[in-house]
Amino acid sequence: MIPSRLQAGDEIRVIAPSRSLAIVKGEQRRLAEERLTELGFKVTYGKTALFHDDFFSNSIEDRIEDLHDAFRDPSVKGIFTGIGGYNANQLLRYIDYDLIEKNPKVLMGYSDITAILLAIHKKTGLTTYSGPHFSTFGMKAGLAYTMEHFKKAIIDSDGFDLIPSETWSDDSWHLEQDERTFHPNEGYMVIQEGDAAGTVIGGNLCTLNLLQGTEFMPSLEDRILFLEDDEESHPFSFDRDLQSLLHQPDAGGIKGIVIGRFQKESGMTDYALQEIIAAKKELKGIPVIANANFGHVHPFVTVPNGSKASMSVKMGKATIHIQP
Repeated sequence: MIPSRLQAGDEIRVIAPSRSLAIVKGEQRRLAEERLTELGFKVTYGKTALFHDDFFSNSIEDRIEDLHDAFRDPSVKGIFTGIGGYNANQLLRYIDYDLIEKNPKVLMGYSDITAILLAIHKKTGLTTYSGPHFSTFGMKAGLAYTMEHFKKAIIDSDGFDLIPSETWSDDSWHLEQDERTFHPNEGYMVIQEGDAAGTVIGGNLCTLNLLQGTEFMPSLEDRILFLEDDEESHPFSFDRDLQSLLHQPDAGGIKGIVIGRFQKESGMTDYALQEIIAAKKELKGIPVIANANFGHVHPFVTVPNGSKASMSVKMGKATIHIQP
């Protein structure tokens, strides 16, 4: 079930199902709203998006009501999460999945929001989008690639290729906007070659693994996985988390894997990642690439959970195509 494409004049509702939007500085919020307004969208906010408790989140009841209200409101066409966090999975048992299935809309975010995106995809079949938070649009510099691929996934109606960005940055841009360092992008790192076709599913690996053993865990059958993790991950934890995913009963149905570029603080190296993948007998014979523009390192693409995709990894080069 693919939601309608967004277009100029549509209302975008910003909600905070994980950490409060209050954590995002006022100037960043202003710039984010300005960027979306320039695309022709009308930006509105959940009633409690700026509320927060001692954990800089909000009550389950308030977060659920903002989510439901956004899907219930016929004037709202797209729902963007404000920022990530740690507790989005608290909401899963309280979501009205019938309401969402009857009112399919664009729902987008990443990181901790992975839990909500994949649970809704599993329970309703709705295509959900691992892409920028509302706060991401408040980035002064380095947003062009992210914006381009956001529009390809959410606004345009054609399929698109995932072409590596020219540069990348792992700066704490939300803390210091004017001092940024951009590095040349050498492109994808090919770990295993091969061809694959399947249905896209992906997001933050450690958050995805929170769904294991629950009714919210999506199928891995005939899937191309997009996996990433943040600076709190490191080679040992990523190895363990990946192995846990591969122990799922239907993990034999994984067709290919695209791994997002790791943040510097994770300590992951190309060599360590190659060794981790080589040790996974479950992945033998399927294409695996890394250093993709996906996840916490900027810029990044918007990945539609539920869309069809193909990947071809040959002669040290990789191409990835995502259907609309």
